[in-house]
Amino acid sequence: MKIRPLSKSDYAQWRELWDQYLVFYNHTLEESQTQLTFERLTAANPDIHGLVVEVDSKLIGFAHSSFTHSTWSENKELCLEDLFVDPTHRGEGAGRALIEAVAKFGGDLGAKKLFWQTHKDNEIAQKLYASLATKSEFVIYEKEI
Repeated sequence: MKIRPLSKSDYAQWRELWDQYLVFYNHTLEESQTQLTFERLTAANPDIHGLVVEVDSKLIGFAHSSFTHSTWSENKELCLEDLFVDPTHRGEGAGRALIEAVAKFGGDLGAKKLFWQTHKDNEIAQKLYASLATKSEFVIYEKEI
């Protein structure tokens, strides 16, 4: 299992995983947004970053993260925005390895906190998350603008 930065040459394999991720969350995006997301993730911009995990030259998962500034901290914080592992490879440590790699990436660039959210019904993922981090006491609200 190898963790490495997402590259432009990964598009076809990343896209297969991305499409599965969107189906998992019952969400659709315009094609232009998917293209923009991939371009952002593969650009030389450390504020938004993509990592992939591969086994035998095949991508089996990804993690996308972006930095945000905090009013409560001098340092930026890192948000793990998307995490996905192909269902046929779950339970093999890829999700854990990706989260740990994202945390190292953020720490190397000065972040003091990594945070993420998941769907309230995603109980399997929450078991992994509980072994890696502390569940926040905060509730998230969203408003379309």
